[in-house]
Amino acid sequence: MGTEKYSSYDVLNALFDEGSFSETDAYLKSAGGEAEAVTGFGTVDGVPVFAFAQNVDVCGGAMSKAQAKKITKLYQAALKTGAPVVGFYHSIGGRLEQKYEMLSAYGDILRKSTKLSGVVPQISVVLGNCLGTSALIAAAADYVIMEKEAKLSVNTTGEKACCQCNLRSGMASFVCEGYLSCVDQAKKLLGYFPANNLEPAPAFETVPSYAAPDKLPKYFADDNSLLCVGGGYGEPVCTAFGRVNGSPVGIVVTKGGTISSDGAKKIMKHVRFCDAFSIPVITIADAEAFDSLSDASKLVSVYAEATAPKIALISGTAVGAVYIALAGSASGADLVYALPDAVVSPVAPKAAAFILDDSIANAPVAEQEALAAAFVKANLSAVKAAEDGYVDDIVEAEGLREKMIAALDMLSSKRVSTLPKKHTTKI
Repeated sequence: MGTEKYSSYDVLNALFDEGSFSETDAYLKSAGGEAEAVTGFGTVDGVPVFAFAQNVDVCGGAMSKAQAKKITKLYQAALKTGAPVVGFYHSIGGRLEQKYEMLSAYGDILRKSTKLSGVVPQISVVLGNCLGTSALIAAAADYVIMEKEAKLSVNTTGEKACCQCNLRSGMASFVCEGYLSCVDQAKKLLGYFPANNLEPAPAFETVPSYAAPDKLPKYFADDNSLLCVGGGYGEPVCTAFGRVNGSPVGIVVTKGGTISSDGAKKIMKHVRFCDAFSIPVITIADAEAFDSLSDASKLVSVYAEATAPKIALISGTAVGAVYIALAGSASGADLVYALPDAVVSPVAPKAAAFILDDSIANAPVAEQEALAAAFVKANLSAVKAAEDGYVDDIVEAEGLREKMIAALDMLSSKRVSTLPKKHTTKI
């Protein structure tokens, strides 16, 4: 943004492979002969994609009946063909002289966008002002990318519209500087997505990346394939895409302590997207509790309903509800692995030691810590959980990549029939 000058054609040509962009409805314009947005299709790294870009240099990119018709027709084509949709937003708002027709136009776009959700991937790229009802449309996408000076808010005054506000709320996944960086980020995201919910995600020729065992995703993922998608929201939980032996996977990492309400919501969003497009989910579990009962309950439902391949890896301590939700039978995990030093416990490990072994509480205070640690190692270890059938295998960090490749290959033909219903009642 700032002093950078570009048109909607510049944006779309930067997105699509050279020479592949075809404009649609080029002659469809508003009454004054203006075209406030450009729509079309092409390929991005060889994969078909639909896209539209508002043009702030033409009537401020204002929403109009003509613009809405162009965009809804684009959505209809995407629904028929299954190709992903990328929308670039930069507008002063709507053409107020059209009054109720403008409101109807907004409604048509929102309805079509909602119909596409879970059928084809959608990305919104906010390059300038995107306020009021336009923000609702942009936010309906699966992922939102914001230029660092852009504004996104349902409040037309621009309150809490900055990129950092949207990162903290979890609305924006990425903030980039300049429109070309935003376009590049959209292209990276598209590389992990299938064309639609019936197609497999594209595979790439890649090589393994070996990092320190405390950075487990890098340890089993392909070189330079990790892309974090949660921004700064819900930390220390991390959600990411990656590739294992060339095939895309979704990754969830919990990093100890308590999973906050925002962290649980962050996981839910990622798992639901991956499941909608049959992208395998690898969950790295290391946490002792949930901060919110409501969000923990919803998270259990999200994992239980997901039919995509699910692999859990207990990397540290998985306690009670955390084990149940992320790795236990409630999660429906197809395979559960654990590192040798991992701990699986029904309650906090130290508390379990005192509860299950009376002699610890009766021992001298100076000795209790060591006795509790010894009890945990002997009775609550991952090895013990594996002996009791709650962990499928104990894996050394160095063997994770080989184990994940074999597991994902085996699960690639997974098929699950679910009970017919309109939707879950958990929101």
